[in-house]
Amino acid sequence: MLIDAFQHFFNNYADYEYPLASSQLFLAMLGMGALLAPNDFLLEIKNPKGLAVGFVFQWALVPLIAFALGEWMPIPIGLAVGLVFVAAVPGGTLTNILTLYGRGNIALSIALTSITTVAALGTTPLLLQLLVSQYLPEDFSMPVGLIARDIFATLLVPLMLGMWLKSRTTTYYAAQFAKWVIRLSLLLVLGIVVGSAGSGRLDATTYGVIGVVTLVIFALLVQGSAVLVAKAMRMTSPDALAISVEATFRNISLAIAVKATVFPAQPGVLDPIGDGVLFVALLYGGVSMFMTLIPVVIHRRMRAGESLSNKQ
Repeated sequence: MLIDAFQHFFNNYADYEYPLASSQLFLAMLGMGALLAPNDFLLEIKNPKGLAVGFVFQWALVPLIAFALGEWMPIPIGLAVGLVFVAAVPGGTLTNILTLYGRGNIALSIALTSITTVAALGTTPLLLQLLVSQYLPEDFSMPVGLIARDIFATLLVPLMLGMWLKSRTTTYYAAQFAKWVIRLSLLLVLGIVVGSAGSGRLDATTYGVIGVVTLVIFALLVQGSAVLVAKAMRMTSPDALAISVEATFRNISLAIAVKATVFPAQPGVLDPIGDGVLFVALLYGGVSMFMTLIPVVIHRRMRAGESLSNKQ
């Protein structure tokens, strides 16, 4: 019975992916909302350096890195266009959980995710037009309704609900609630990973080793650039981690949605560019998760060491 259930899940994973992703995001934002108060966001507005650096880095440097790497690496044009697609979308909402785990600036992470996701309605098509316009159809447009609905239902509503719950109880109980809700959201992430792997949606060997290597190099370049920019701007390590995670881990769901709009799949018809874009989006979701965990774990241990030193 259990084996049949898993087989059904894998065979029909495409039908479960969106509900799983939406539920995971809702729970994650609900839990993080229970850890935050309005003043946390007011502090970011009063000291906007982190927001300004994050915006410029995401909307200018990351797309340029993707474009330059696509021109430099000996890869098919579909992969090069896919890099730009991934770079043109905002950071994924799982960045908030990663930043939380790494003891980075959660308020800055959520603010960057929220604002860049809303702004993506304009910035994503602009970046695509500037960098890969020759491959876009003339009637290209963003799925505005879908994005707006998702922002409201799975990001803003649970965040505000979590903050309201915190205001109605003690800090201890709010933290306990947040811990278990976030753990549940991570369990759904595991379901997404298992479903993606078991369904056979992605074959990492499709483009050979060069495809994987290119995505790893892209993530390393983004992270390295984030470190250099943070040092140049004399940012705190929690702020630097929030920006690095936000820039590295992209909103793959949005990238796939835009791909489906620009290069819709047609049965029996090969599409080198559209297939390349989908390959990059799907594979980068896994690559970026692994690559992002490296600075997250390092920063978490560094902060734990600082806390221990302060107590002694």
